[in-house]
Amino acid sequence: MPSHSNSTRPEILAPAGNADMLCAAVFAGADAVYLGLQNFNARRTAGNFTTEGLRQAVAFCHARDVRVYVTLNTTLYPGELTALAEAVAGIAAAGADAVITQDLAVAAIVRRMAPGLALHGSTQMSVQSLDGARRLAALGFTRVILARELTLSEIAGITAGCGIETETFVHGALCMSVSGQCYMSAFLGGRSGNRGGCAGPCRLPFDASGTPGPAAGHHLSLKDMSVIGHLPQLSAAGVASVKIEGRLRPPEYVAAAVNACLLARAGEPYDTRLLQDVFSRSGFTDSYLTGARNGSMFGTRTEGDAAAAKAAAPRLRELYRRERPRVGVGLELTLEEDGAKLAVRDADGNRAVVYGERQPQPGQKPPEEARAAYRRSLEKMGGTPFFPQEVAVRGAQWFLPGSEVNELRRRALESLLAKREQPRPIPCAKVPQALLEAPARAAKQEGYAVRLAHAAQLPRETPQDAAWFIMPLAQWRDVPPELRSRTWLEAPRALFGGAEEASARAAFESRDAGFAGYVAENIAQFTTLEGLPLAGGFGLNVTNPLSAKEYAALGARMLTLSPELTLEDMARISAPVPVLALAYGHMPLMLTRACPLQNVRDCGGCDRKGELLDRKGMRFPVRCSGPAGARTVYNPIPIYMGDRLKELPVELPLLYFTIETAARVREVLALVREGLPFDGPFTRGLYYKGTN
Repeated sequence: MPSHSNSTRPEILAPAGNADMLCAAVFAGADAVYLGLQNFNARRTAGNFTTEGLRQAVAFCHARDVRVYVTLNTTLYPGELTALAEAVAGIAAAGADAVITQDLAVAAIVRRMAPGLALHGSTQMSVQSLDGARRLAALGFTRVILARELTLSEIAGITAGCGIETETFVHGALCMSVSGQCYMSAFLGGRSGNRGGCAGPCRLPFDASGTPGPAAGHHLSLKDMSVIGHLPQLSAAGVASVKIEGRLRPPEYVAAAVNACLLARAGEPYDTRLLQDVFSRSGFTDSYLTGARNGSMFGTRTEGDAAAAKAAAPRLRELYRRERPRVGVGLELTLEEDGAKLAVRDADGNRAVVYGERQPQPGQKPPEEARAAYRRSLEKMGGTPFFPQEVAVRGAQWFLPGSEVNELRRRALESLLAKREQPRPIPCAKVPQALLEAPARAAKQEGYAVRLAHAAQLPRETPQDAAWFIMPLAQWRDVPPELRSRTWLEAPRALFGGAEEASARAAFESRDAGFAGYVAENIAQFTTLEGLPLAGGFGLNVTNPLSAKEYAALGARMLTLSPELTLEDMARISAPVPVLALAYGHMPLMLTRACPLQNVRDCGGCDRKGELLDRKGMRFPVRCSGPAGARTVYNPIPIYMGDRLKELPVELPLLYFTIETAARVREVLALVREGLPFDGPFTRGLYYKGTN
């Protein structure tokens, strides 16, 4: 039989940033662990694992009935696909249970090289809706890791209808931004969160009241989430796996969180105070799961929090000092005049047999009494991953000293463990070279694309050199009929609060109104808008030619490249469809469901816009789509390449207007049309320097 921990749902999934954390997670009782290699994982500053270290980790875990999921969950840049294929080969050789990924290029390579290796859709894919999960199912994923921002009812709805497993976070740090949609660390510090190098700028002072100085608030810093107490509801909703965040935390942290999850899953109380002491930011929040999103979600790490963690650590080490038994075994001791033999077996068909070195002697006790004594000796398996399920003793009329029985048991279990640690590689082929070859570039287009946030920004005189306009799907009725054949309708990046249903309804109503097509900003829209002309927005994070090919195969007729790419990287991305890149725009640094403005005002009297003042005196605009929707934090300094359009190695530049007035839109269009320098502060973004 499988282990008693693995037979219970939901699976408890623990972080393993290094070998010490791995051991703590397994010994504490986790059903599965997730870990990263040195490259291509979203916690680049964790200890992580080499290919050999991964092989050893998988052997250690599989011997104990613990599953191992490997994170390949960063965006991939041109020139990295060959190294990625080598990583996939190493993961398959180690026999890991699944790969966690956000980039369709990774999924394509895994499917072609090692189809027996399961695919889990990373939370960086920003799956917030049923159609997003259904799209992953259609692409061959077996599990989707849902966005942290979802409510219990939203999770239940997706789980019931998507046809694949769902995984949700239940404990650990909360990013302010929707995962995969944060560009703040990249643009403000040159360290990309999408590449595993986030510097955590949201933990710095950003004040929604506009208060400068030492008293400034931390209104982008969320408390850690902890919804472990809701495990019974998540289990009832059908969630397959509950995930603990924290590959950068110490072993004591993971042991405490795993222990709390085990107790909660069993319906028993757990020590919430101890869990808070090991790590918190002024407490925990469950506001996303319960839907009670407000200013109480925000918090910072205090000196008191750090002191509590230091005091709690020694007590927590007891949680993983000895491992929990989780692998059931059957034992059969046979005593004969010529010698003793002990055979052990597990439910997977592994068997080990050892022989005694001492010859049994005629027993002095009644056989039943002797048999009971032998059983007690054989059942002592403490300090091993095994527990006895069946114990048989034959020849109890013969006597063997307890020390000899103990030695037989020790040797037999060691031999069985060694057999269980043998690698079980997944068949893996070489990556087809054709998969890595970039297609010929699409034809260059004249002019530029103009994206507007609302119809009021439309210039009175339509710029004739605009090849395309892009407008929000929800505002399709406001687009003048004469512009519709040149206008793509942009679906939202955030799909909370019924946005997916609203998008589907708007697409249905507008489909015969003469528009050029629709822009997908989330992978869900390749399901919601399937069958309609589609383009891909920058929310898809296209960063390499293979992912571009994959989205083109899904139906995208144009693609906007990630703004984190350098011009050199862009030049290496050829696609079968035209690609766009931002030539102007206040970069949307964060997409959030929690509202930073709620730290200083209520939703009732809010005009849905505000500012965040940082410690350097910069004011970051915030715009809100409504209480159930999302908020966007914009860079106050726009990207500008209007005087260097020829340096953009793409088929079409994109002018991305967001917070500008109609007058300002006209001014910027005039600058771009004439190729003039910008008339105020601006940035070239990451186009010439890239990220670390």
